[in-house]
Amino acid sequence: MNKYQQILEYARGMRKNPTKAERCFWLRVRNRKFQGEKFYRQYIIQHGGYMTSESFFIADFYCHKNKLIIELDGGIHQYQIEYDKIREEILEQMEYTIIRFTNEEVLGNWNTIQEKLEEALSK
Repeated sequence: MNKYQQILEYARGMRKNPTKAERCFWLRVRNRKFQGEKFYRQYIIQHGGYMTSESFFIADFYCHKNKLIIELDGGIHQYQIEYDKIREEILEQMEYTIIRFTNEEVLGNWNTIQEKLEEALSK
C-alpha cells in the first residue's frame, strides 16, 4: 500500500469516528446547507513537504471553491503548536486560507462561527 492509500484509509477512519464538534459542524455545512457551498471533511491535501517529496495534510473541513480550510482544535492541539504553525505556513504558501475554531466554540457559539465563515466565504 502506498503512502496516499495509507492516508486515505486514515482519513476514512476519521470520517467514521468524528469528534462531537466535527459532527456538529458537519451537520450544519454538509450537502451545501451553508450558503450553498460544498464542504468536504477530512480532506487530503498533498504538498511537497519539507522532508519528503510526498507528504500529505488532512484538513478537518475544506471548501474547494474558496480554498478554505477549517480546522477544529481539540485538546491535542495544545501539544502540537509548532507542528500546526509549520503546517499553516506551508498551506498558506499554497494559497489556502485557514480558519481555526476550538471545539468549544463550535459546540457553544455557532453564531460566531457562522459570522466568521460567512466573512471568509465572501472573500
